[in-house]
Parts: sequence; structure tokens; C-alpha cells
Amino acid sequence: MIRVLLVDDHAMLRAGFRTILESQPDITVVGEAGTGADAVDQASTLLPDVITMDVQMPDMDGIEATRRIVADPRVSSAIAIVTTFDRDDYLFQALDAGAAGFLLKNAGPEDLITAVRALAAGDGMLSPEVTRRVLARFATTPGIRSRTDRHDAPAAVAASAPGTATRPSSTTPVVLAEPLTDREAEVLVLLADARSNAEIATALYIGEATVKTHVSRILQKLGARDRVQAVVTAHRLGLA
Repeated sequence: MIRVLLVDDHAMLRAGFRTILESQPDITVVGEAGTGADAVDQASTLLPDVITMDVQMPDMDGIEATRRIVADPRVSSAIAIVTTFDRDDYLFQALDAGAAGFLLKNAGPEDLITAVRALAAGDGMLSPEVTRRVLARFATTPGIRSRTDRHDAPAAVAASAPGTATRPSSTTPVVLAEPLTDREAEVLVLLADARSNAEIATALYIGEATVKTHVSRILQKLGARDRVQAVVTAHRLGLA
């Protein structure tokens, strides 16, 4: 079962999310929180697989709550920001804090279910429109070099999870410790196009299990915590 913690200051919305998610045989809601501070406490107590996190809440907003939960070594929950506000500042602050997904509250019930399952499987979840905005911001980031430029680059810096102390700045050269294979590069290009594992498997005529293996190795080589961060890092490296 996928264990979910719902975080929103509106009880009726939490009730709606609970109804949607618990209609699925593989998802159960283990807790609810109405403030960011309560979310931090419940995350460390309940250890859910996935947390749906509102942004604007009393006591502590969802961005700060996300940052604190991600920083807690006892918690491995994947966090999806679910908000009414389609704002770039919320989007990029959420990704920087360590969120693995960003979903608008006007999305359909099937989108919420898909997001929870994707995050539980270790994938990121952004709508294609949001993905394009993320890539537009990072694709032209200055100061990024590929492995072939390593001879005149400063010491290599591994790309790490958003919000960590070792995350490279926009002007820090990033060098892969190990190059991607041709097949991994193909998979990465399709990831950047917001394709699912099934769609990638179909496009490349390979099995979904093989795709999962390639994605896992891509994340490892890029030092990324999920697909969203992998795509961002790949564009900063000029690989996708």
C-alpha cells in the first residue's frame, strides 16, 4: 500500500483528496495536517511514502515544511506540492526545497492518483506545461560545461538533490563522474519530454523493466534524487 499524508488548511479539500485516493486499492491515507508545522511533526511520526503539500497555510507555509521534511534523515517521503496558485516563485521554491512534484488543485482526480503513484515509485511528477517552464529556466543557465570541456574546468562538482548544501550554483561547472551510455542518453531525452516509463519503452522498443533500470542509472550518474531533478541537471549540462 502507498501511505499518504494530506497537508492542507482546508478540511473539506483534505476530505475530497482522501475520498479520491482511498477509492484506489493500492493507496491509503495515514494522516492529515492543517498546518506546515503539524505536517513536519506527522511526517516524522507516520513516515508516509507520499505527502501532498499545500503552500499557503497558517503557522508555516508548505515550502518551509517541505524543506524541513526533506532535511530530516529519518523521513524519505516524496512530496508533491498541490496548490491553487500557478506561480513560478512557488514552483521553483518548491523544487529548490526538495519537492518531487507540482500539481494544481484544478487537476482531475486521475492526475492526483497518478501523481501519488509516480512519487511512490520514485519518479517526479510535473505537468508538461510546468516541465517546459522548468526547462526554460535552466536550459540557458550560464557556466555549465560538459565532460568534454573538463580540461579547462575547475574541480568537478556533483549535481545533488535540490535544497542541499552541495547543490551547484547557476555558475558552477558541473561534470559527470561517469558518462551516460548512448541508450541512457536516449532515455534522458524522452524524460525531458515528460514521457512516462511506458511511453519510453514503446518509443525505444524495450521493456518497462529495462527503462526503470536505465532511469535508475541516469539518476545515479547525474546525482539526482528524482526524474524532475535529473531533467533540470541534464539541461544544465547540455545533455537534453
